[in-house]
Amino acid sequence: MQTRKLGGQGLAVSALGLGCMGMTFGYGGTVSEAEGIALIRQAFESGVTFFDTAEAYGEANERLVGKAVAPFRDQVVVATKFGFKNGVVADGLDSRPERIRAVVEQSLARLGTDYIDILYQHRVDPAVPVEEVAGAVKDLIDEGKVKYFGLSEAGADAIRRAHAVQPVSALQSEYSLWWREPEESVFAVLEELDIGFVPFSPLGKGFLTGAITPDTKLEDGDFRKTLPRFQEDAMRRNTALLAEVEAVAQRHGASKAQTALAWVLAQKPWIAPIFGTTKPHRLRENLAAADVALSAADLAELDKALANIEIVGHRYTEASQKMVNR
Repeated sequence: MQTRKLGGQGLAVSALGLGCMGMTFGYGGTVSEAEGIALIRQAFESGVTFFDTAEAYGEANERLVGKAVAPFRDQVVVATKFGFKNGVVADGLDSRPERIRAVVEQSLARLGTDYIDILYQHRVDPAVPVEEVAGAVKDLIDEGKVKYFGLSEAGADAIRRAHAVQPVSALQSEYSLWWREPEESVFAVLEELDIGFVPFSPLGKGFLTGAITPDTKLEDGDFRKTLPRFQEDAMRRNTALLAEVEAVAQRHGASKAQTALAWVLAQKPWIAPIFGTTKPHRLRENLAAADVALSAADLAELDKALANIEIVGHRYTEASQKMVNR
């Protein structure tokens, strides 16, 4: 798999990365540790060198990732995140410098490593100046415990302020065919400051694969059940987007998931999306998206279609939305 450069500090990752959250957190069902390790190692054997976790995904998630990559630790980029009180989203935000340092020590132990490749602030904390956050991470970089600094769901002003203290290598935010807001809000500043972009949910939390329909019964504990965009009426109306993706997919002999990922990859050379899956066959399918080359005509067709389709429902609950794009 090709690699992509993220930021101006020397960070390079596989064009597609694996988001590991769903293996233990967020979607109701989980996989066993053995299954998760096998999937991560299958991804590595297929060319993936970029793996994403977070304190907020729980102790089991970081430990799983650490065990899985241990045999090839020096060949991969492992990203984790800090920023929530007690590592629990519902408890609110906490990016005090002393908390950042405590989380890093905790994550190092859980991951079984002596350095974190990318350390993200999970959400901008309005109670702590982002300059203080960047300074705390800078200290950790100087100590060799962290290699690169990242932000997640941050707005342009916060990115600029943080970058002035410690260069930001990557911004991680949601981006896909059905959520293009970053193009207007942050792409210009990312390009100006030479910061890479790591889209999460590039498959629309599964919707863009076509595997989730208005009749799908999501498991208890699946956070999508609370999202406006995943309510039955919204999903029914949003299927118009899937028809447009399918039209392009058929021309390439590709799946909708592959086409959606190929679209993200085609937007900028400094974008490296991370998708999540717990299924080996879906991993193989998604990784094959790197070989789907959408033409300028394909991209123009999708742009035209998207301009005429109203996506129904917000991507987050009202409470969660208040914590993004600060």
